[in-house]
Amino acid sequence: MAGDDHGAAASTRVPEGATGRRPIRSFVRREGRLTAAQQRALTELWPHYGLEAHSGRLDPGAIFGRHAPVWLEIGFGNGDALRHMAAHFPERDFIGIEVHRPGVGHLLNALAEEGRTNVRVICADAAEILRAQIAAAQLERILIFFPDPWPKKRHHKRRLIQPRFADELARVLAPGGVLHLATDWADYGEHMRAVLDPHPDFHAPHGPIWPRPAYRPATRFERRGLRRGHGVVDLLYERR
Repeated sequence: MAGDDHGAAASTRVPEGATGRRPIRSFVRREGRLTAAQQRALTELWPHYGLEAHSGRLDPGAIFGRHAPVWLEIGFGNGDALRHMAAHFPERDFIGIEVHRPGVGHLLNALAEEGRTNVRVICADAAEILRAQIAAAQLERILIFFPDPWPKKRHHKRRLIQPRFADELARVLAPGGVLHLATDWADYGEHMRAVLDPHPDFHAPHGPIWPRPAYRPATRFERRGLRRGHGVVDLLYERR
């Protein structure tokens, strides 16, 4: 994630197709206790910044009161990257999805302190939100920073980036839109490429590996990973 642990990033579940089994979740709710400030934010600030899940298709024009390109971050953690991007791109609107309420509460307080108007938040499973509430070709950019790597081989099926989920990401991205992934696990980076390099709806004409774009701030967690010898890779794919 763009915050302080991997768990909050994987705010979705991986569809298994028409097997009749319950979908495999790529996140675990390791939710700590809410602080008083976070709880107050979820109560008092949610009506302004929050978007309810299962409330029909999202209409960004109605939500933000204008028509602007929309960026979506899946698994924003504490929201540090989301705040940074919203501040540097006021001409764009941002939607963040996160399942962990302490991170949501932290972000809501920060948005209110900064007077930010171009961010809205959903606290729900991203797979369900994409499928039910995001229209085709609605997004200019999708950002997934440091999803849970599920490093053990037997858990690889829980990884967020899977072929079926990539299909859904492609559906909601506008032609020419960008999918931006970041990970500090080399094996997961290879897994991401194995899913996206052959995908018919994505391409990387100049190669998918890029230096960290300026709009993605280096987080405390990321710097800690680098000190431990983890190499960080940013992967950028365009929607055909």
